[in-house]
Amino acid sequence: MSSTHLMLSGIRTGRIFATAALVGSLALVAGCANDTASSSVYSYGQAQQEQIVRTGTVVSVRHVVIQKDRTSGAGVVAGGALGGVAASTIGGGTGNVLATIAGGLLGAAVGNTVENQVGKTQGLEITVRLDNGETRVVAQAADVSLSSGQRVRLISGGGPTRVVPI
Repeated sequence: MSSTHLMLSGIRTGRIFATAALVGSLALVAGCANDTASSSVYSYGQAQQEQIVRTGTVVSVRHVVIQKDRTSGAGVVAGGALGGVAASTIGGGTGNVLATIAGGLLGAAVGNTVENQVGKTQGLEITVRLDNGETRVVAQAADVSLSSGQRVRLISGGGPTRVVPI
């Protein structure tokens, strides 16, 4: 093997690993986003905002799954890059190119599936009869224990409505 071929091979491998590291870093940063349906978490923009408080009684509680509206695409990108890098070590010539493409596609599909599963949260659909006789339904993360007959506050305004025990 010539020294030129070894040098080009080393450059190619270095680029592949640099690309994989960059994509992995981006996926990690995207995964740090704090989307939550918790009744106990306020965004910075919601803090120090006046809220409307209504009181009522829980009529029913049903378990639901809360799914993110959209994925960031980081799973597809990271999975595709890592799958392509892993498969690029297979074969040589045309076989190597085909293996890299197939590995990238398979990795992208797996990465998308993983990101979709991570985007699910266990939640509650809470039906509340307000003291004024109106009925409201709120879905939120299952991070607060609520049951039928329990007295609660509905807190709303400037963002999501939260159901919290009194």
